[in-house]
Amino acid sequence: MGMPALTVRPGEPGSLAVREIPDREPPAADDAAGENRLLVRGLAAGVCGTDREIASGAYGSPPPGRDRLVLGHESLGRVEQAPPGSGFAPGDLVAGVVRRPDPVPCGACARGEFDMCRNGRYTEHGIRQLDGWARERWSLDARYAVRLAPALSRAGVLTEPTTVVAKAWEQVERIGGRSWFEPSRVLVTGAGPIGLLAALLATQRGLRTHVLDRVTGGPKPGLVRDLGAEYHTGDPERVMADVRPEVVIEATGAGTVVFAVLRGSAPYGVICLTGVSPAGRRLTVDAGALNREIVLENDAVVGSVNANLRHYRQAARALGRADPAWLERLLSRRVPLTRATEAFVPQPDDVKVVITLDDSDGP
Repeated sequence: MGMPALTVRPGEPGSLAVREIPDREPPAADDAAGENRLLVRGLAAGVCGTDREIASGAYGSPPPGRDRLVLGHESLGRVEQAPPGSGFAPGDLVAGVVRRPDPVPCGACARGEFDMCRNGRYTEHGIRQLDGWARERWSLDARYAVRLAPALSRAGVLTEPTTVVAKAWEQVERIGGRSWFEPSRVLVTGAGPIGLLAALLATQRGLRTHVLDRVTGGPKPGLVRDLGAEYHTGDPERVMADVRPEVVIEATGAGTVVFAVLRGSAPYGVICLTGVSPAGRRLTVDAGALNREIVLENDAVVGSVNANLRHYRQAARALGRADPAWLERLLSRRVPLTRATEAFVPQPDDVKVVITLDDSDGP
């Protein structure tokens, strides 16, 4: 027996295709007996820039001994079978943790901080040596699963991107806590899924929230306003001067925006960079002035990527507190698995594109 899955041959542009794969997958190396695995019916898989880059041949690696990788690191499923003592039960909504610690392990992985892996021998579902979840059924080690609120039967697919900003906010608050820290104004740059979810978590913290993006139409301005936040489309340096944020969550990776926020935060500001910048683009920057600004104002700049189990639980709580109807508006386009390659062709009003895996239950 087989089932359809969205697959790619990493490193080979144009290899993205829906193909039949075996209905059952082998146990993971760290769970050889398979005794603690949940059997899950897939509901949805989100598509992000990482998936598009893997499909373009930029990176990614298949499981050992295979030439194809199943995509889908943004997961949502419903438990069909759960072993006794796992903490899960049939019917639970779940999302899977993407990264697995390296087998050595490094000091960070040994302490559950595998998002901070130092020796680079981690694996990742749908990205690096582990199949993803863009398929009708999958199994999951219960240690790397997070339960979601029943109201998230559609929007739970946003769990993984929410972990990115949950970790970003954790980093901001830990760094700010090095001294007195009571921020009131935050600027989020970029109104894609990461930026909108970062703004959601800012408003949940009671902060005056501003979002900067370049688009003037489509759904993004309304999504921001309905959070009670302010939407900006002007020059980044002018917006920084007007807002003077104490916290910046940068989610564009655009060089001009990155340098504008580095120079424009309020004194003792914390800037968290979550956007990955493309290589090869050059800007002329006054490095001395930038250094002077950061030093004399006690600013802190931190990069943040990926997440561990703690951040998944933080994300599940944040989504559980949010308005499900607002979250579902982020799911701007739903594409069935049979036509999954269409999800990789951008449309003008895309926010979050989702591949639906089970038409009878979920998005």
